[in-house]
Order: sequence, then structure tokens, then C-alpha cells
Amino acid sequence: MRRLIELGLCIALAGPALVAAQEPTPAPSQPPAPAANPAQAARARMSRPVVLQPDDVPAFAEAPASMFERRDAIPHGKLELIEYDSKTVGTRRKMNVYTPPGYSKDTKYPVVYLLHGIGGDETEWIRFAHPAELFDNLIADGKMVPLIAVFPNGRAQKDDRPGDNPFTTAPAFAVFERDLLDDVIPAIESRYSAKTERESRALAGLSMGGGQTLNFGLTHLDRFAWIGGFSSAPNTRPPAELVPDPAAVTRQLKLLMLTCGSKDGLMEISQSFHAYLKAHNVPHVWHVDGHAHDPEHWRSSLHGFVQRLFR
Repeated sequence: MRRLIELGLCIALAGPALVAAQEPTPAPSQPPAPAANPAQAARARMSRPVVLQPDDVPAFAEAPASMFERRDAIPHGKLELIEYDSKTVGTRRKMNVYTPPGYSKDTKYPVVYLLHGIGGDETEWIRFAHPAELFDNLIADGKMVPLIAVFPNGRAQKDDRPGDNPFTTAPAFAVFERDLLDDVIPAIESRYSAKTERESRALAGLSMGGGQTLNFGLTHLDRFAWIGGFSSAPNTRPPAELVPDPAAVTRQLKLLMLTCGSKDGLMEISQSFHAYLKAHNVPHVWHVDGHAHDPEHWRSSLHGFVQRLFR
């Protein structure tokens, strides 16, 4: 169901124009044809053939399944659910926070903020990617800088559950820009021993959260230096709008990563963004694996992304 919800967001965000373009206009004597529901539209969108380009290839190896499993013989970090006051939404909200093994108030840590998809919440990454186990294992192997990871709820409205029809909550994902910048980040930096300079702050997300990441991160280069969009959804704004000054992005970002699965019906979004960056000589990691719009791709992308952070 989670996968279907994520796939369905393409039609929910594309709006009536896309539906009209896909369906023939009924004859005047016939009643209007009913609009396809999001699930049906998702299946239609995702069944479209993906046209791969020569550089649509993996940039790193698939994450071994063992990396997402708990190892008893190594130190472990802590994952906790906390609440914070959101002035943006006008209520108390929840987010999950990971702190690394040996976390100490005497040490300052960089922070990565990880955003979920349209059908998810502050628990989505935790349910399918087991990030605490992944991070513990990578830190133990010397492959990742110890960091704080934050899993907020990107649906910035008072009732922030996805509900029976999460597509109706899509506008709240845009509102989250202010919640993230004005409420989430200050809450983390006041409660945890976090570094506060932009070079120590990363943002990444999957699907709808990938679109949020590109929309928010690239327009706030004063706040983020490490950005990752994983199979970004149609809420992603055009690359020319998000990167109007390629030289500035090149100068200010430490890492820009785009990933997508070769079987993902939303591939054209990431492909076009990659093509724009390539044409304007903006350094970035472009990773295409053999997955679809699915958790296997997202957790493998997370595995590849966090190993590159804060080095």
C-alpha cells in the first residue's frame, strides 16, 4: 500500500490537466467519463516505458541487506520520538531523532534531515530503512561520520496523519518549508549538541520528500550544503527555477545527489534535473539502479548518501 500511495502522488499533483490529456473527450451525447482514482492513475503512469539514457547507470554499489540489520557486537546509537512547538502550524508536532553511539553534549555533531513521501510520516524512513541500524553499522565500519539524523513529519498541518486519501494533504508539504526552517531546525539545535553552520547541515528525501528537498534546499543555500533527492516527485519545481545561478550552486554545495530507479515511472523528473545540471556543469552525483519507485531504492540511496556527508 505504501508503494502504491507513493506512486499515486504523480497524478494527484499533476492536476486535472493531466487527466484531461490522458482521457479522450466524451461525445456530447454521453455523460462525462469518471476521473480515474489515484490508484488507477498511478498504475497507468508507472506502466509507461522508461527511456534510459547512456549515463543512467549506478554511481555506487547496491547496499548489502546486512547493513540494515542490528549487530550486537558494536556500539549503538539512540532513536527517540520527541515533540516540538510549531509556530508555523500552531500546534505541537512530533519527529524522530537519531543520536550516534557515544553521543555527548561535549561534542558538536553535524545534522541530516530526512523527509518522507506523501503517504508517510515521521516513522516512514524508520519502518522500511532501519536507519538506526544502518548508521550504527556504517559508523562502526568507519564509513560514516557520526551525526544526528532527524525524521520530521513533512505534512505541515494540525492533523498531520496521511488519512485515507493522503493526496488531499499535498498543500501541507509546501507549508513545511517554513516549519522546517523556523521550527524544526531551531528545536533540534536548542535541544541537541548540533553544529549550526550550513556546512554541517544536510537535507534529503524520498519521492514527495525528494521534491521538498530540492525545492527547499536549493533555494536556501545559506542553510544547507548537502542535498539529496531520491526518486523526486512531480512537486519538484523546474531545475531552471531552482538553479538559476549554476555557478553559485557549484560554489556553495558540498554535495548534490539525484537518484532514481530504472523502472520508476517518475524517472523523467530526475532525468530532466540531471540533464540541466550536466548542461550547466554543476557537479552532482547521478545514480540510477535497477529498482522502481520503492523502498529498496530509497534505502540503498540513503546508504550511498550518508557515506558522503560531512567529509
